Amino acid sequence: MAIAVASCWINAFASAGASRSSLSSQRLFSSPPISATRLVIPKATSKRQNPKRNQKESARKSSPEKEANMQKLSRRSRDEKYSNADDYSDTNSAEQQPQSTAFKSFGTQRKNAKGFMGNLKDQQGETTKIQDASFLNAVVKVYCTHTAPDYSLPWQKQRQYTSTGSAFMIGDGKLLTNAHCVEHNTQVKVKRRGDDTKYVAKVLAKGMECDIALLSVENEKFWKGAEPLQFGHLPRLQDPVTVVGYPLGGDTISVTKGVVSRIEVTSYAHGSAELLGIQIDAAINPGNSGGPAFNDQGECIGVAFQVYRSDDTENIGYVIPTTVVSHFLDDYERNGKYTGFPSLGILLQKLENPALRACLKVPSNEGVLVRRVEPTSGASNVLKEGDVIVSFDGVEVGSEGTVPFRSTERIAFRYLISQKFTGDIAELGIIRSGAFMKVHTAVNPRVHLVPYHIEGGQPSYLIVAGLVFTPLSEPLIDEECEDSIGLKLLTKARYSMARFKGEQIVILSQVLANEVNIGYEDMSNEQVLKFNGTRIKNIHHLAHLVDSCTDKYLVFEFEDNYLAVLDREASSAASPCILKDYGIPSERSSDLLEPYVDPVGENQVIEHHDLGDSPVTNSDFGFDGLQWA
Repeated sequence: MAIAVASCWINAFASAGASRSSLSSQRLFSSPPISATRLVIPKATSKRQNPKRNQKESARKSSPEKEANMQKLSRRSRDEKYSNADDYSDTNSAEQQPQSTAFKSFGTQRKNAKGFMGNLKDQQGETTKIQDASFLNAVVKVYCTHTAPDYSLPWQKQRQYTSTGSAFMIGDGKLLTNAHCVEHNTQVKVKRRGDDTKYVAKVLAKGMECDIALLSVENEKFWKGAEPLQFGHLPRLQDPVTVVGYPLGGDTISVTKGVVSRIEVTSYAHGSAELLGIQIDAAINPGNSGGPAFNDQGECIGVAFQVYRSDDTENIGYVIPTTVVSHFLDDYERNGKYTGFPSLGILLQKLENPALRACLKVPSNEGVLVRRVEPTSGASNVLKEGDVIVSFDGVEVGSEGTVPFRSTERIAFRYLISQKFTGDIAELGIIRSGAFMKVHTAVNPRVHLVPYHIEGGQPSYLIVAGLVFTPLSEPLIDEECEDSIGLKLLTKARYSMARFKGEQIVILSQVLANEVNIGYEDMSNEQVLKFNGTRIKNIHHLAHLVDSCTDKYLVFEFEDNYLAVLDREASSAASPCILKDYGIPSERSSDLLEPYVDPVGENQVIEHHDLGDSPVTNSDFGFDGLQWA
């Protein structure tokens, strides 16, 4: 099984984006390993490959942790398929949607040859109609040059690679595409259909969670005679859908047709969120990413972005619906930048068992149990473990963690939260110790202890006498390979929550061998916990402690009471030589040159957990009765 971002046609077959996006979704699931289970992003063959990633590709594929993380996704898919099988037939009969062209053609062939020829003429007429449709001219090809950071050597970049994808015009001199199509971009160009000129585009905003990017083109020639696309409403099951883009297999525009198969909250492979998604059976291939999906009226109903692949399934593609796109655009208009989709920051459990509801004094078949509240969440001062949420902004929450959706459907409770904007206030109806009450809380994006993407693109680093420190991140785990990171550090990365905003897991990435650090050369990927007895909050805090140290020795404390001690004066004298010998321009990243600001406050005490700050168990990330909101 695999969920693949229907990625831009990347000319680096084993490029950086492939594994990072896959890891984003893997982190959500954990269970025993199964065969033929991977989370990948398909890339096309390239002129320039990344040898560093190629060397580690086989290690990533064989990682037991990664294989284990995927079975939950496989189980989730099978469960959804079975549970929605009846919904398909009920909805189809109730809505009486028109049949797709394929079904019409099949029925006609069974009658007679004359009917078949008539149907063939209809199809030819329909093809001509599509080719002549003006909305196709709003779809453009994207050419991007990427230069990703080198997370293992954070002071430099990796070798650049190129990719192609799709985008479309939305008016006001702007284009929409997928965020993964322009990630780590150094140059973006776009070309219109039927034109041989490429125009430089600027990336205005990127939403990693929702995998959407907003582009602009300043050259007026590009917009001459252009007609932007019109957004349509959320489609219904079996509605016809047409996907347009520039996928692998040719240079001209491509059109594929299908129907809407399912609409539900979906895991977005490139980001760390679960948002509304449209499942379709139209072909989505590498290069289709960022291209629009149309309804029969020529209205854009979403953006193609990923596919689901398995030995047991076929023709499962996903489209970002216009509700998510509109949220992204409204967020940008409100704040001048993308701020993210909010979350309550709580771990929930379904209340399907009658005895469990009775024990919690819940009178009816409703509500979800609050199992844990993240310390960084706005709800941490409002909700308590053991509370039962029975309503959100007046909408009743069912015992399965679902809420009413449209007329006859239900959808995951998280959908209501995702409709909010950062800083909005939500009204929650809760049952606490048998008593009903209403509380209010602000909703904000989740704070990840180990980030999925690095803000600003370049990771932070600090070099002290050849000891290279950097924050732990998902891209670094992917680049280093999980085997070299170590099980204990991986456990923290997967199942720990941040105690405060700005907290980081700081690791000793490697040691640049020198006479001053003899005996420590073999240390790598070890978490540093304390410096001279002070617990480290983040890498900026570590840099501040080192800079302000006046002691004779620099004492770094790692896991299992392992110590690395350096002479302070000898370290200061050796640092310039080490940097010169290894060709490193600076002993620290530019962000660490700024004055340090304590994210917590000097007088505030932070409770410490040995496993890394509020650990979360494997089952907490599953879907068998548990879910984040």
